[in-house]
Amino acid sequence: MIKDILQNNKAVSSNAQTLEILHTHFPQCFNKEGNFDIDKFKELVRADVDVTHEGYDLNFLGKNYAKLLASVDTTTIIQPDTEHNAKPENANSQNLYISGDNLDGLKHLLKSYTGAVKCIYIDPPYNTGSDGFVYNDKFNYSAEELTSKLSISDEQAQKILVLTRRGSASHSAWLTFMYPRLLLARDLLKSDGVIFISIDDNEQANLKLLCDSVFGEENFVEVLKWKKKKQPSFLATHTAKVMEYILVYSKNKEKLEKLSIDGTSDSTKKVINVSNKECQRHFKSNCRVKGESNRIIKAGKYKIKTMEIEYLNDIYIKNGYSTNEVNVISKFSVSQDKIDDYIKNDLLFITAQNGLRRDVAIEEIGKRKSITDLLLSDWGDNQESDKEFIDLFGEKYFDYNKPVLLIKNLILSNYTEDEIVLDFFSGSATTAEAVMRANIDKGNRRYFLIQLPENLDITYENANPDERIKFKTLFNFLDSVNRSHNLDQIGIERITRSAVKIKAETGADIDYGFKHYTLVEPSADTLDKLEEFKASELFSNNDTLSLFGKETVLETWLVKDGYGFGAKVQEVKLANYKAYLCGKHLYFIEAGIDENDMVALLDKYQQESAFSPENIVVFGYSFNFSQTEMLRKNLFVLKDSHKNLKANFDIRY
Repeated sequence: MIKDILQNNKAVSSNAQTLEILHTHFPQCFNKEGNFDIDKFKELVRADVDVTHEGYDLNFLGKNYAKLLASVDTTTIIQPDTEHNAKPENANSQNLYISGDNLDGLKHLLKSYTGAVKCIYIDPPYNTGSDGFVYNDKFNYSAEELTSKLSISDEQAQKILVLTRRGSASHSAWLTFMYPRLLLARDLLKSDGVIFISIDDNEQANLKLLCDSVFGEENFVEVLKWKKKKQPSFLATHTAKVMEYILVYSKNKEKLEKLSIDGTSDSTKKVINVSNKECQRHFKSNCRVKGESNRIIKAGKYKIKTMEIEYLNDIYIKNGYSTNEVNVISKFSVSQDKIDDYIKNDLLFITAQNGLRRDVAIEEIGKRKSITDLLLSDWGDNQESDKEFIDLFGEKYFDYNKPVLLIKNLILSNYTEDEIVLDFFSGSATTAEAVMRANIDKGNRRYFLIQLPENLDITYENANPDERIKFKTLFNFLDSVNRSHNLDQIGIERITRSAVKIKAETGADIDYGFKHYTLVEPSADTLDKLEEFKASELFSNNDTLSLFGKETVLETWLVKDGYGFGAKVQEVKLANYKAYLCGKHLYFIEAGIDENDMVALLDKYQQESAFSPENIVVFGYSFNFSQTEMLRKNLFVLKDSHKNLKANFDIRY
């Protein structure tokens, strides 16, 4: 398990992930020693591919180091929240919340969900200088190791160590942080999948070049401009900013469907927008009027809520329709041609309060409409996101949460009805609420969220006096709901509260639960004990297993072997020993197996036709040498007697 991973990681180079992909798809380009032959590869593609030597790429301090981080396997283990996961609302849920570093979380997900995610939305740190981003690397490479693995000078290695060990908010640090995460995210996407990344001006240009490198410039879709606030701040030094960006990239642009959302389900729509400039429109006769069917609307100004309309002529109404032409001044959101068309097709009407609206045309209802690169008020803004948070928690604890509507519309735009939606910078878990609300009308979307369980007590110590007041209020809240002072607990609490709210509002029959797992990094003491273990011990025991727990070992293995988080496991009772079966894998985790159990295992293979696991997986620390040899030898005997059985024996440390 961990010991095996540590040994394998020692041999990993910065291009290991790329070589693995090449080996999978172009095995003929590797020699018998396993080395990649670039000349064979060139010859293979020469006839069909226009090879170019021109182009440019984004280079930054730490780029090769970032590739190395993407290539090494994670040593974290997956600890299930057994009490939470057993609750009725969570037991059968397909939603997933992972507490841990998202670099580790993505690596675990790749073992079971490669090419399975349809939509990714992330809202990473913007590196503004005030968002708390500081590169903090847990990897302990020496300068000598980096010099060897990355083929760089000692001076360059020292610079990388300064970048990663002391903490930095430079552009290079931010890019080094983002690059491996995007590399892993790309491999999770389906061929017709899409990723949306929120960002502002601080790193938008760098992120665009970085994504060109990761996803391919040909898979760039759009830079969406989102209006984040209704009114600008006039305290700005140069310009008053109201916009942010959402970068959109596909896994394969040729397979990506048009990004679009369902047409309106409303019966009427506005023809006036308060943010538009005033203009004049001419209304022909025979415009429908609600209220009294025979009356006169006197010329003048009429205010209905936030709308103001001025009729420049009296309007004469007979049998519910105007009999004369009239000029109207207001903040119209539609052209004169549209007004003419609406009146002609009996869609435009004057309300009983003398306002203006129109009926929705039949062809508009349910018809998918392409999203534009400009996302305005009908996509939500920061003011709405603040209100949403306060409605759930009673108070605002964080700034810059994204509105549910923004993320919901992005999710809806990519035909995600029965798909996985991933957010590996989960924050306050807005994406989970957006997925639940997207599922109300139709669909069975599943959310996978990852959030670092940042210790907020440490953040509090480094905060200024004003920030500390907010943190104390937050801590009081967390204490009141019996939650620890960790950032992931806010997301977990939000999912729980929003599920209750949505169910009360709609009564929709959707998945309101989620399964929770924590990624645990083994302590130095645990690693020392693993290193000291000798496979030749005469007696087996569960001492090492007790460091992790059976459920944690089993969950980690199930994900590693491709069965996913929360996979169903069947207990297999032998004579006096219990093994665990999932798919084609039979897991032996606890100590205590003997010859009687081995006989019972052989009997099951021979007598039960449905019992035919092809992989025997053993937790090596729980078995002494004689026990592992007993399993190994009997497995060979079994393979001889069952000619079609392809059983593998795997001891994991």
